[in-house]
Amino acid sequence: MKWLRSHRRTAWICGMTLLLPLLVYLNAMSGFWGMYSDARSGIERVEPRVARLQGLIDYVEQLRAASAAVDSQVLELVYPVTDDQATVSAALQTKVRDILGKAGLSVSNSQVLPVRAQGNFDYIGVKLTVTGSMPALDESLAGIAAYLPLVLVESLEVSPARAVRGQGESEQQLITASIQVLSLRAAQ
Repeated sequence: MKWLRSHRRTAWICGMTLLLPLLVYLNAMSGFWGMYSDARSGIERVEPRVARLQGLIDYVEQLRAASAAVDSQVLELVYPVTDDQATVSAALQTKVRDILGKAGLSVSNSQVLPVRAQGNFDYIGVKLTVTGSMPALDESLAGIAAYLPLVLVESLEVSPARAVRGQGESEQQLITASIQVLSLRAAQ
């Protein structure tokens, strides 16, 4: 103890010299701890993604079979890519006019709309104006829904028809409807 009192400066220098490696060691350990915690949080972020990918790998054959089944069903619902756009438009217009006519509606106007290309499909539309009874409209919409390749009713506007009734005519309300239908054609 006597030496420490008489050589304070030397004691401080020796103490600091011994303390300096300890501080460097603690600084390195805190750096390593930060790197460890960063790596651990990175692993925790990646683990769910790896688990999803592993699930896909485990069920790849079942997913391929399901994809093939969906592809075959889609091909039943759309016009094939081998059919020309103009041919499909004309066929769609003719078929929808036939369905509406068989249901008892009279088609006063039909127009093929411009083809819209979106994604893997071409959207082919037809706009029709019809006149008839409400039950005939219901029947025609059921016929359109049953038709394959799939025909979707994009818009439907119904209003009462202006007609003068004679004495022998029925009291059934006549309507005028503007129907816009669309069908898909595979683009690729």
